[in-house]
Formats: sequence, C-alpha cells, structure tokens
Amino acid sequence: MNQRFFFNFLFLLALVSFGHKASSQVLQDYTNDWETGKDESWVSPNDRLVLPLDLKTFPLANIAFEFPEKSVVFIGEKLWVYSQADTTFSRSIMDLSKEFGTDEIELTVFKKGISLGDASVKKVLKPKAEKSLGKSEGELVMQQREFNRQDLRDFYFVAVFVILLIMAFYKVAYPYLFASMIRPDSLITAEDFSDTGSLQKFFSMDVLFYILMVNLMAALVGVIGLVFYRIEWLEVWFGVDYNSLISLWLIGTFGFFLLTMIKFVGIRVFAYLFDLGKLEFAHFFYLLRLVVMTVATLVLIIAFFLVNDFSASKEAIGVSLSAFFWVYIIGVLGLFFIMMNRLSFKKYHLFTYLCIAELVPFLIIAKWIMILGQ
Repeated sequence: MNQRFFFNFLFLLALVSFGHKASSQVLQDYTNDWETGKDESWVSPNDRLVLPLDLKTFPLANIAFEFPEKSVVFIGEKLWVYSQADTTFSRSIMDLSKEFGTDEIELTVFKKGISLGDASVKKVLKPKAEKSLGKSEGELVMQQREFNRQDLRDFYFVAVFVILLIMAFYKVAYPYLFASMIRPDSLITAEDFSDTGSLQKFFSMDVLFYILMVNLMAALVGVIGLVFYRIEWLEVWFGVDYNSLISLWLIGTFGFFLLTMIKFVGIRVFAYLFDLGKLEFAHFFYLLRLVVMTVATLVLIIAFFLVNDFSASKEAIGVSLSAFFWVYIIGVLGLFFIMMNRLSFKKYHLFTYLCIAELVPFLIIAKWIMILGQ
C-alpha cells in the first residue's frame, strides 16, 4: 500500500512539474494588446500594427518576436528590423532596455494589408533554440538597421530650406528670368521659340545658377528614392545618417549638373546634324521649364508624406515618379507639335530628331530607375 502511494505521489509530482514548466515558459503574451493603425479607412487600408511594450517587468527574461515576411519593424523612430521572410527570434529584455535607453518602447510593424495576429510578441523565461540564419545561405532573412526616420526628415527639410534660400537669392538677382521660368503658361505660349525669348545663352551665370537649383531639387528626390527603394545600398556605401545623406545629396547634385551639361551638348550636336539651326536653346529650355515645375511638385508631395504619413511615402514616391514619366512624355509630344507649327521642317524630320535627342535617352534612364525600384 505504501509502495503504491509512493509511486502515485511521484507520478503526480512529475505531472505538476511538467505543467508548471510548460505554463511558466510564457510569462506574458501580448497577442491581445496589438492596435491597428489609427488612419485605417476604406480608401487607405491599415498597413501597420502598434504595440506598447513594457521592459520594466521581468527584466531578466527574454522577448520572443515573430514577424511576417516583407515586414518593416520600427521601435520608436528607429528602423529596427526588416524581415524578408517569416522571422522568429528572441532578445534579452535587459539588452533591449540598454539599446534604447528606456523602460517603455513602442513597436510598430509595417506591411501592406497586415492584420491582427500576423505578428507576435511574448515575454518568455527561456527562448527556444533557434536556427541560425547566416549570409552564407544566400539570403539574409532578418536585418537590423541603424536608420532613424527623424534623421531623414531633418535632412530633407534642411535641404528644402537651402533650396528656398537659393531661390530667394536668385529671385532678387534675376527677377525677370525667375518669373518667366516658373510660369505654367510658358509651356503653352512657347516663348522660347520666339526671337525675344528670355533665354538665348546657355553658359551664362544666370542660366547655370538656375540649372543648379533644378539639380538640387532633382538630387533631393533621387536621394529620398534611394532611401526607400535601395536602403541596403546606402548602408553599405554611404550610410543613412544625417551627414551621409547631406553628402550624397551634394554628390548627386554635381552628378545631375554634369548630366545636364552633357544633355545640352548632345541636343546641340543633334540639332547641328539635322540642320535645325539654333533650335537647341528653345528645345532645352522648354523641357527645363516642364522639369522644374514637375520636380518642385514632387518635392512638396514627398514633404507632405514624410510629415503626415511616413508609411505611405514609398508608394507616394513610386506613383509620383510614374506621373513624372508620363508628364515628360506628354511634354516631348507637346514640343513636337510646337516645333511642327513654328518651324518649317518636315514632320518625320522633327520626329526622328526628338526620338534620338530626347525619347531614347529618357526611356533608357527610366528603365534603369524601374530596375532600381524593383
């Protein structure tokens, strides 16, 4: 009788111990604490989950994270994790508290169409054994990045402020030229094709200074596009902190300036080969007006989304660049009709000239940009 009682006691003790171990593994489950994005609507569906995370309780425990594929995770304003595939990993609470210098953090998971239950966060006593995912497998599944959204905003608005200062100086120094270059009706009246056009010399200080302003705006849009579409390249070659972005912007401005010089020289060469006389000035400055108005609009659109809806910035940039593509194509088509009406050249002659001087180079560059954005 005593033996039977002893074995029953051992059996019950084993069951209790096993149950205690299984139940104490998860100290706190945050499944029901996730919140969806506040701006969710039928037009703009939710694309993020938000979780306030307390690091004060169970400071010696670990936090187990599970994120779906193609998700971007922010802690506060810092881009923390980019998950290329379904990802599971654990971090010590003490390490997290030390890394972010606070006992309370806000976790935000961005993914198009994400819903409650797609991400999981639990405080656990001991993390499960996890498979090591290394670069040797050919794909890095989880990347932790030192990217701060506030650095990007600071860079962007400092750059916009610098551009506005230069524009103000230019308006004072060259008021007539400044006013003529920003008038939308100049695209319809095509005053550059008249003998009294405001721009008759390319390598003059007023024109070069104006082209510099345009290139500053174009380079700014380009840097923001790289941040959202090719951030891994920036991290490897430049960095994504404030100083690195400023340096990249200045380098990009210089690069765009050189491309502009090459473009004008190319137009001049093709105009000479097609025996079009002094057409290169009117051609170049007509499209420059179009570019300046369109790029300025892009700068304003990006500024709006960086401040009001950061998560939608990437999509807004993609749509804006697509719109720029079609606006430029329409501009070239408009240039063709203007040249056809103002100049005594055959249609196929002008069409061939515009294809070689404008459409082919533009489509090649657009193709490169599309590849970068994939």
